[in-house]
Amino acid sequence: MPKSKVLIAEDDFTMVSLLTTLLKMEGYQVASLDADGDVLEAVRRETPDVLIMDVHLFGQNGLDILTALRESEETHALRVIMSSGSNVKEECMHRRANGFLMKPYMPDDLFKLLKKVLAA
Repeated sequence: MPKSKVLIAEDDFTMVSLLTTLLKMEGYQVASLDADGDVLEAVRRETPDVLIMDVHLFGQNGLDILTALRESEETHALRVIMSSGSNVKEECMHRRANGFLMKPYMPDDLFKLLKKVLAA
């Protein structure tokens, strides 16, 4: 039985490629969107179990997207893990992210957090 579906919203192509490979190796279904893709549309289209989203996206603010997800009846319960090279964990958690990863992070840290978030 396949593991959960993960949607990656990240503007660094190398990071998307690395995360996709690592997550697939762990058995997750993985979808990603273009660097300037509409995250809200991708969430509706892909119906992921969890969204891994960078705080700083090309032309978009991950924190604003997180707020929009939480305000929508359709997406308010989506599990969201935020990531950033800046320490904005407090702000992400205040906006009701399910978890935060400070870049750079180790794959094991991602997998542990994913399991915790999906089990909640």
